[in-house]
Amino acid sequence: MKILIADDSVVSRRLLEATLRKWGYDVVAVSDGAEALEILEQPNAPLLAILDWVMPGFTGPEVCARIRQRDCEPYTYILLLTSKSDKEDLIQGMEAGADDYLTKPFDQHELKVRIRAGTRLVDLQAQLLAAREALREQATIDSLTHLWNRNSILEILARELARAAREQRPLGLVMADLDHFKSVNDSYGHQSGDVILVEAARRMQKGMREYDSIGRYGGEEFLILLPGCEEADSFNQAERLRKAISQVEMPLAGGGTLPVTACFGVTTALPGEAWTAESLVRIADQALYLAKKRGRNRVEFLAHGHETRLVVKQPQAQPVA
Repeated sequence: MKILIADDSVVSRRLLEATLRKWGYDVVAVSDGAEALEILEQPNAPLLAILDWVMPGFTGPEVCARIRQRDCEPYTYILLLTSKSDKEDLIQGMEAGADDYLTKPFDQHELKVRIRAGTRLVDLQAQLLAAREALREQATIDSLTHLWNRNSILEILARELARAAREQRPLGLVMADLDHFKSVNDSYGHQSGDVILVEAARRMQKGMREYDSIGRYGGEEFLILLPGCEEADSFNQAERLRKAISQVEMPLAGGGTLPVTACFGVTTALPGEAWTAESLVRIADQALYLAKKRGRNRVEFLAHGHETRLVVKQPQAQPVA
């Protein structure tokens, strides 16, 4: 574990540093409070700090107070090193945000006990943060493809629609569905089906811009959001994703490969049009149904109006079994 030492006394700082290094800690040593605060505010800062009470720049309690005001994670465990013994002074230091204190000159055994308490707390918090992140991922990420799950991609769609309306920019929406996927599961097994879903997700995600979004909508269906894309841009992006899936055969779980294709239904929310997330998904789904009806392995575009109308066509593609 990395520990920060801040002490303007050369003798005290070097003794403390040598002691901690002897115990196996990685030590960063500075001589004033301003340097200590700068280091503690950096990414990957030490999670345990030993601060002298009286230092140039900022005092130990002042550094504590500024760190606690940030109210961010991960938590920094702070130990004040002081020659003060008055209860009022010690209370002031603890109220500033210190976790514990040690009087000068420090006793090595007492220091070891204080450091162990701090490392236990820091380790416990790391475990709690990891558990929370695992729960967050479970709630928002599809466990198989590692794309956004259905609820998450719909929440992102609602936000992107609101932003598109606010900024008067278009938003493209694509619904993708792997062709004849049930026959893949029936003929080659669900394990191969999972491998194909993962590979299809990887190829589509690789072909997207970093600010586009893709989620697994359900089964073998995917929902793709294209901020800033008008009708032709949305259609052309879907066509690129169609080719990314169909041009190279997909791997199977037991070895070998299989040709796989997909249908893409596309629509675009244009500035000035009244859209909801539900209506946009419904139009994209209708476009997807049209692609299936017209032979699969193709892209179809439908626009919003008093009636849904086809505005872009592509040449008839040959269906792939």
